[in-house]
Amino acid sequence: MSPFYLARGASKLVRRITSETSVELKILSDKWRLLLAGLIFQYIHGLAAHGVHYLHRPGPTLQDLGFMILPELGKERGYISETLFTFVFLTFVLWTFHPFILQTKRFYTVLIWRRASQFLRIITFYATQLPGPNYHCREGSPLARLPPPQNAAEVFLINFPTGVIYGCGDLIFSSHMIFTLVFVITYQKYGSIRFCKMLAWCIAVAQSLLIICSRKHYSVDVVVAWYTVNLVVFFVDKKLTELPDRSVGSTSVLPVSARDKDTKLKEENTRLLNGNSMDSADRRPRTQMNGKQIENESHVDSETVKT
Repeated sequence: MSPFYLARGASKLVRRITSETSVELKILSDKWRLLLAGLIFQYIHGLAAHGVHYLHRPGPTLQDLGFMILPELGKERGYISETLFTFVFLTFVLWTFHPFILQTKRFYTVLIWRRASQFLRIITFYATQLPGPNYHCREGSPLARLPPPQNAAEVFLINFPTGVIYGCGDLIFSSHMIFTLVFVITYQKYGSIRFCKMLAWCIAVAQSLLIICSRKHYSVDVVVAWYTVNLVVFFVDKKLTELPDRSVGSTSVLPVSARDKDTKLKEENTRLLNGNSMDSADRRPRTQMNGKQIENESHVDSETVKT
């Protein structure tokens, strides 16, 4: 490939990134509060998960149908589920920023981050603390219980990263499955490749099974995550504004509100009630001959009955 074409392609890429950055900054200036609230809530979630570790009391592993059916990977192979989750997470992050490079655009990157909320998870794992099935949460492990904090900084800094990796007590429901399902559902709705959509759902199922095989969660934690996340996404889609279409030819920058959609639907219903069901683009010239209308070389009888 000649240097001329390389320079031309690089120039187009730079212009596209510049253009997308300008659009993203406009959206960010309007929606930065939502993004900031999401980041703050993510920290609150980590703080809550760290706090419940102080309440955790190790005990015998509860009877679990998934533990009976699925083989146990063992402590030395627990990295398998984490590796798959890391792959899903990084893939989704790269995909959300793909409008900066690719032509196909179906959403605005900044708005995608407000989809996930873990408020329900905090309520559930504080409501009931179960003895953790993970190896570092079992009886005899020095990490199963946390000593009382010596100062406030120990609590608010969440003992990062040890406190995040070796947490106990935040079981119902699985945070890994929350993120995985939000990623998959988002791509299902805004993605464009059918094979990737099918593959994403298969990966979500595999992730669920690996979490149970790794004994990081009970089966109920995974099952509850599956229907809770789907119900939350359904509620968000019904109650909040829709992410705008970024397909080629779309000129809308901000989301279309539900009120605008309702107004348009009412106008269409009004036209139908008034007997004017034709679209403006469907108005074609018609020729009337002997009481008959001719349209596209086909005759439509409109005989008038004379009394």
